Amino acid sequence: MDETDFRFMDFKEIVENLIVRDNSPSIPEAIERLFNDIANINRDSMAEIQDAQVEEMAVNLWNWAVTKRVGSIISEEQKAKLRHVACKLVCMCEGSTASEDAIRRQILMNMKTGKGWVDVGNAMMADGFFQAAMVGLEQLYCKLMQRASTEADITLQKSAMERDLFKVVSYQAEAAIALGDFQRASSCSLRCKDMLIRLPKMTGYLHILCYNFGIEAYKQNKYDESSFWLSQSYDIGKMDKNTIGPEMLAKVLRLLATAYLDWNDREYCDKALHAVNLANKEHLNPAGIFLKMKILLKSETANEELHEAVMEILHLDMSLDFCLNVAKLLMDHEREFVGFDLMKIICERFKSSEDIGKALLLHIDMLLQRKEELLAKEKIEEIIIGHRRGRKLKPELVSCFHNILWQKAARSFEVQNYAEALNWYHYSLRFYAIDKTDLDLAKLQRNMASCYLHLKQLDKAKASVREAERRDPANIFTQFYIFKIAVLEQNSTRALRAINTLEKLITGVVPKENALRMDKDSPVTLLSLVAQFALENGQQIVAGKALEYLAQYSEDPQQVLSALKCLFCLALPKVSQMSEFESRKKEMDRLLACLNKAVLKIAHSFHDENSTEDSTVNEAQWFRKIAWNLAVQCDKDPVTMREFFILSYKLSQFCPSDQVILIAQKTCLLMAAAVDLEQGRKASTTSEQTQLLNRALEEINECKHIWNILKETGNFSGDPCETLLLLYEFEVKAKMNDPLLDSFLESLWELPHLESKTFETIALLAVEKPAHYPSIALKALNRALLLYKKKQSIDAVKYSKCVRNLINLLVPDGVPSTELCPPEEIWGYFEDALSFISHTEDYPESETLWLMVKSWNIGIYMYSGKKYVSAEKWCDLSLHFLDHLGSLKRNYETQMNTLYGDLVEALSKSKGSVFNEE
Repeated sequence: MDETDFRFMDFKEIVENLIVRDNSPSIPEAIERLFNDIANINRDSMAEIQDAQVEEMAVNLWNWAVTKRVGSIISEEQKAKLRHVACKLVCMCEGSTASEDAIRRQILMNMKTGKGWVDVGNAMMADGFFQAAMVGLEQLYCKLMQRASTEADITLQKSAMERDLFKVVSYQAEAAIALGDFQRASSCSLRCKDMLIRLPKMTGYLHILCYNFGIEAYKQNKYDESSFWLSQSYDIGKMDKNTIGPEMLAKVLRLLATAYLDWNDREYCDKALHAVNLANKEHLNPAGIFLKMKILLKSETANEELHEAVMEILHLDMSLDFCLNVAKLLMDHEREFVGFDLMKIICERFKSSEDIGKALLLHIDMLLQRKEELLAKEKIEEIIIGHRRGRKLKPELVSCFHNILWQKAARSFEVQNYAEALNWYHYSLRFYAIDKTDLDLAKLQRNMASCYLHLKQLDKAKASVREAERRDPANIFTQFYIFKIAVLEQNSTRALRAINTLEKLITGVVPKENALRMDKDSPVTLLSLVAQFALENGQQIVAGKALEYLAQYSEDPQQVLSALKCLFCLALPKVSQMSEFESRKKEMDRLLACLNKAVLKIAHSFHDENSTEDSTVNEAQWFRKIAWNLAVQCDKDPVTMREFFILSYKLSQFCPSDQVILIAQKTCLLMAAAVDLEQGRKASTTSEQTQLLNRALEEINECKHIWNILKETGNFSGDPCETLLLLYEFEVKAKMNDPLLDSFLESLWELPHLESKTFETIALLAVEKPAHYPSIALKALNRALLLYKKKQSIDAVKYSKCVRNLINLLVPDGVPSTELCPPEEIWGYFEDALSFISHTEDYPESETLWLMVKSWNIGIYMYSGKKYVSAEKWCDLSLHFLDHLGSLKRNYETQMNTLYGDLVEALSKSKGSVFNEE
């Protein structure tokens, strides 16, 4: 048994398993497997199986597919695939020796399989089955003719055959339509049409089939094909008027006329008119009459002919709505003469109708559209007077009436004819006074107020706004007009109150009727108009508040940035003039919040594909400079200053990294780190200090990165940045007890460009709480002294201060620190200082005095510890410092000599204790 045989055995097993299942998740997979395998199976691969067995398997599979409810178990496409498989199996059996019943079964299965494929949109697959059905019909015909004995028998057999042939050919037409093959489809349909003489019962089926083909072609704008199918549908329908009524024939003809009309070619207008006339003869229908009017208008029929057609319509007693639609159609095609004439007749004919209001309003609307305003006003007066006298408009028409008036007023407003707009609004107000219906009177008053404001009639505008506020105070437009009047009256307090109310309405639950008609973000856009109006009228404080709210609530990044720019232009001159700290602080905090908003919006624009890079960079540059300038003005508020510098740095990150930007970034980070370190020194808790120091370290590391890039762009030998970064980083590491501090210092000691002042600063930081590294301080001060000595001209003042710091470190509170340094080295530092004083005249006298007192106190300390030799030695050193005093010498000389004498005398009496010194 070869591979094909094994495949069929698997195939047979799948079929048998499938037909015993009711509902299994594996059914779709099994169907797909059968469909894919059938192409590789032929009768030779089933040689061991009888035709009857194969046929039984096929029939069982077919019946299983037919009985399963589509959708719940299998889809239409899966059903088509199962029929496909079953049909292929049946067609493998018997071949030319098949019986008449077998051939009939094959024909039926091929027909239904092909139709199934057409229904699921696979006409290409269907075609093969239809061809197989045609072959089967030919075979069956031959067999029937061979055994037919009489003429009647032959006629009967032919009739049965033709029904099946008709179905196959009609299905082939459907498949051709699906494949876009109009020629083949039309050929098949004409063949079916020829068969109707012998199959009259199929007339209705073919009529509908052609109608559907016509609709499909029309939807695809294939007007030539659509007209063919609809013509065929009409011709076929006429063949059986007993079952196909005149309504359906008229419907076909109307669609045919529409296809001709939409063909957009003048030569088809006549055909369209002929078709619609036929339709109206078959069955008179409003749609047909209306279509005829459209065709006449399209064909540019003269007004006289149109008038005749209109008179025909009126004689037909059509409804008011229909007549009004015809009138609108005429006006839309600029046939005013006929249209207005028709409207006069309609208004007269239907004057007693309860729906006459529709005609009157349409007439007014038409007059206004054609700028016949005087006539329109006459009609409006008629409606108002008629309404007062009891000829009331229906409620739904009242709203329509107001809409017509308001739309006309709006058009007048748009062309700045505000007085005329008021006239139309007054008509609406007059009608309301009679009708008292649910009119948006607050909106009407606001619209009138707007007109009054443009006409500079402030008192009338105030009256209208008061009425609007009484009726609808929570409307954003009401508040907008309250604001405008307050601004015009220079009432800043009331204007600000209106803006604050606007802000609450915008952020709260705003009713739908408050929606502005400008765009989806209209309530926020109203704030833009508020700001603009305030600026135009010199109300800068009011404008600033509106701009602040606009920046806060707008979703448009560009609108936000524009608002913020304007806000800063207003605020910056004022904030620089503020002297009171609290007021200045409050304003700075407000501007800080605005800058944070700018950063967010610029970041959004930076990542937005619709934004241009140049515009984003320009915006970032502008706000970066603003943040910098504000930072510079915060010299008395370092915390706020740091925030501005950080914002300036963030904004600079959206700019090209040229030298100017790098320098600015470096400075911002240095200033921010300096403030964080200073705040860290003042921190009240350890956790707060740690947080500030960590933040400073982040800024230092970022600044180091920028500094390394910046150094490659030019010569910055005079820039103290690197030294400051070293000092800042040392302070952080020392105060946080960083275990890597020693390795950091190893590289620091080797740097050649550090100055004495840097080492002195390191010494101070090394012992500034919570840091405590006296050994580092000592080493730093020694290096500072060494650098001072290496200079050709030594600054005695700076040198003396360094000496004092060193000695204070070694002799805190007058007690030598032997843990830090041996006594001999401490003595050496004093001797070095004395030697330096001996060779310079610039050493500050106060510092010499300080050394004298310091050495004397050490001597006294030694004496109190019974170290008499050391005591005499230190006191004697103090007298040497005394010798170098200038004007102060006489103040201390007598006292010092007396004290020294007393000390020597005491020492002589205690000589026995000298040897106990060590």
